[in-house]
Amino acid sequence: MSLVSEAIWAAAPTTTRGQPTPLSSDPKGERIAYASGKSVFLRSIDNPAVSKQYTQHTTQTTVARFSPSGFYVASGDVSGTVRVWDCAGEGATKGDYHIIAGRINDIAWDGDSQRIIAVGDGKERFGHCITADSGNSVGEISGHSSQVNCVSIRQQRPLRAATGSDDTSLVFYHGAPFKFNTSLRGQHSRFVFGTAFAPDGSIFASVGADMRIWLYDGKTGEAKGQIGEGVHTGSIFGISWAKDSKKFVTASADQTVRIWDPEAGKAIQTWRMGEESVASIPDQQVGVVWPTGRSDGLVISVDLEGNLNYLVDGNPKPTRVVRGHQKNITAAGISGSTFATGSYEGRVLAWDLSTGLADKVEGAAHSSYVAGITSPDDKGATELYSVGWDDTLRSISVPEKIFTGEASELNFQPKGIAAASGAVLVPSSEAIAVYSNGQKASLLPVRYTPTSIAAHGSIVAVGGDDKLVHIYTLSGTDLKDTEIVLRRATSPISALAFSLSGKKLAVGASNGKIYAFDASADWKLITDRWSAHTARITCLAWDESEKYTASGSLDTNVMVWSTEDPGKRIKALNAHKDGVTGVAWEQATKVISAGGDASIKVWTVKA
Repeated sequence: MSLVSEAIWAAAPTTTRGQPTPLSSDPKGERIAYASGKSVFLRSIDNPAVSKQYTQHTTQTTVARFSPSGFYVASGDVSGTVRVWDCAGEGATKGDYHIIAGRINDIAWDGDSQRIIAVGDGKERFGHCITADSGNSVGEISGHSSQVNCVSIRQQRPLRAATGSDDTSLVFYHGAPFKFNTSLRGQHSRFVFGTAFAPDGSIFASVGADMRIWLYDGKTGEAKGQIGEGVHTGSIFGISWAKDSKKFVTASADQTVRIWDPEAGKAIQTWRMGEESVASIPDQQVGVVWPTGRSDGLVISVDLEGNLNYLVDGNPKPTRVVRGHQKNITAAGISGSTFATGSYEGRVLAWDLSTGLADKVEGAAHSSYVAGITSPDDKGATELYSVGWDDTLRSISVPEKIFTGEASELNFQPKGIAAASGAVLVPSSEAIAVYSNGQKASLLPVRYTPTSIAAHGSIVAVGGDDKLVHIYTLSGTDLKDTEIVLRRATSPISALAFSLSGKKLAVGASNGKIYAFDASADWKLITDRWSAHTARITCLAWDESEKYTASGSLDTNVMVWSTEDPGKRIKALNAHKDGVTGVAWEQATKVISAGGDASIKVWTVKA
């Protein structure tokens, strides 16, 4: 048997307020590339549930650009490293180059897919020009006195390049090798955030924090004039040209995306996100790409929440919004065909297992770290419960994808969550609280520190830092100690999961070991041989047959174990960068996992 990756439901682009978020499309207009966390995702435009993840960067990634040939991607990170890798095949790294001593802000390819200019916030220099295959220097990026935010290279000969900086100027270069030609000052009065040559090389444009759009001659760099003064009312973060070079699109903090006709000097189409009269910070548009190679005129913008908005001429609102997590996923739970995930900053998404796309759970959301999501043990339940480090317990209506009712104030930091028999159980560091209909119904003090909890019917299992699993019974809303203690683990308990019938209990420990007990036969040990993980077990889930258990760990691996053959396991190594934080079974042969890389992955168990 083996675990085969079936799909990656990608994380959202990482965004920072007041900074551009670069998006790039391949020459055929089939995929977009963007940076997210320490990864780069290549995502299908037409089927966003299909994506590819590049994980070789060791620090936060900042930008990814397809080469004009469509065979390679160059991506940069905050350490000043640029990696060139194969995006048509297995994603092998072709080059690893240290460019500057600081964050890479933007990358541009020349028309031959041979040279790269990378720019950013360095110390000795703010950018460099190299060959993509060997890293040899083919020019200097000079003339700026502050960090460089954007770069574009003319795709025709004679080669030209332009860079825009925090020093409010653009620099125009002749190449190759690229040499300083002129400094373009006076057009912008604040930071320059974007510059782009038209595909035919005739002109290029620049945009910035002063809300201005300037046009320049593509061969000489001479300023031709400003257009659209006063139209955008917020910083312009992104610019991208249509393939016919007759139009370009801009994205702004004023929540709008606009298409411009440079000949006429005016906007010919406007999309406004969010409410008309309300200034909404999450709706600020921080990046945009006009995918070449498409005939449908589709434009894709990204807002500050990382949502990808699909914009089509003639439609005033996005035809599709693709959502994902920007921060590590910290909790996950499944209810029917909905997989709910919560992240570090409190965002909760509901993923449709049939499409691989997510909806934001609306309503009064958590304001910080989501510590647990669980579903009641009855199969027909349409509710999920979540707890967060804002010290609240909340309920979610699965069909409506909304937080319902009032949040229950916990007055303590939750250590997990479980639901059974109409009650919700939340352990703190010194007690187990039972909630019913949103109200605290009872509290059972304990002498150990609870670390995890699971419940089925009237049976409740609580794992502790004392390396024991304590068994309780739930009578209405009263929790009673049975004095039954499961002793096997040699390390604090970190994860618990009952099987669907409640007859089996899987126990994960912080040293990576997993144990299975038979709850229907006096808690007899089924196996203690599941021990291939090398770090804390974070999540466990039984399949419907109750013969297999899936596990996730901080060691980045997902594994599936068998009670019938405890010595064997199947594994997906390096499933999630920064650790696995959630696992669930969709059906008999499919495992879903979530992790620190903010992505969801679907695995097929192959015989």
